[in-house]
Amino acid sequence: MSRSTHFVSLLSGAAALFLCCLGASGVRAEDGQAASSRNATPVKSSRVTGGDPGPGNGLDTAEPAYGVKLYDRMGADLPPLPAEKPYSGVVDEAYGAYQRGLYATAFNMALKRAEKGDGVAQTLVAAMFSQGHGVRRSMKDATFWYGEAAKSGDPIAMFKYSLMLLAGDLVKADRKQAEDYMRRAAESGNTLAEFNWAQMLAEDTPGDEGLAAALPFYEKAADKGLADAQYAVAQIYVGLESLPPEKKAKARDYLMRAAFAGHDTAQHDMGVWLIEGIGGEKDFDAGFQWMKIAAMRGNVAAQSKLGLLYVNAIGTRPDDVEAAKWYLLARRAGLNDPDLEDFYLGISEETQKKAVEAAAKFYVNRGRAAGDAKLELRKLAGL
Repeated sequence: MSRSTHFVSLLSGAAALFLCCLGASGVRAEDGQAASSRNATPVKSSRVTGGDPGPGNGLDTAEPAYGVKLYDRMGADLPPLPAEKPYSGVVDEAYGAYQRGLYATAFNMALKRAEKGDGVAQTLVAAMFSQGHGVRRSMKDATFWYGEAAKSGDPIAMFKYSLMLLAGDLVKADRKQAEDYMRRAAESGNTLAEFNWAQMLAEDTPGDEGLAAALPFYEKAADKGLADAQYAVAQIYVGLESLPPEKKAKARDYLMRAAFAGHDTAQHDMGVWLIEGIGGEKDFDAGFQWMKIAAMRGNVAAQSKLGLLYVNAIGTRPDDVEAAKWYLLARRAGLNDPDLEDFYLGISEETQKKAVEAAAKFYVNRGRAAGDAKLELRKLAGL
């Protein structure tokens, strides 16, 4: 393939891939441990103490040295601490014990409340059975308590039990009941439920109608920082013709947020959009950088497209070795591009040998390359 070969459209297959992902009924976003889902971080304080110095060693009368503080230099006293804000809410002692790692205590306290129908406590008991914290791990018991908590209306439990009903491994599959729990959890504001309920809506009603129904839930999850939802919103904003211009104008912003959050497909698409001018102005240099970051992180589509960028000198200088290297990596993963294959067969044997060596080196050190990609991402973010 000659140097003048036209650059193959980078957008090919992106929209189809997104809609395919929307239709993947088996893939669901799941939350982490119960502790993280409560958005609470335990604060642990500690004190370092030492033995008393013996008499006669010159230390028994020494004053502790604290250094010179900023306010000492200014000749001013430290300002008084602000008054502690009063808290009138309910204190969950069981969950507090769980956060501090007192699992046995937490389990006993939560179980008493769970047996009385407390949905939050039932969810905590289910999570502890699931993780084996303070009690022998038992998915059978975890499933039971998640089911009880879901009946009690706890959003986290409704989300978790919905996934169980969809999978049908721990409990009899029930799509209708799963959708009801997922919808109710989403309407209660659970972020992961919002995203998954949007996925269900888009899946159940293919096409623009389903995407329009799913969009409000995608938007809610996206605005809470969920990268998968940000990516979905970007794709819908740019692809759904019925949306107002003010929403379409925000498509690239949502994609950028997902890309900076580490969503490798969003990083790939960010490269595509910048190079082809989708959702904003063209920027070949930035587009190349995003494509390279995604490729270094192992995104196969990005590796193939990065090879094309090197061949056609888009956002970078032409480099036959780098072009062939990235093509070989993509081909090894199963993605064969006819244009890149023609290019590869047209370069010299010496260049092919260098490309093979470079591809092998990258593959062996791919973990380090992923770390380098994170550093490049920080540079793009200005950090």
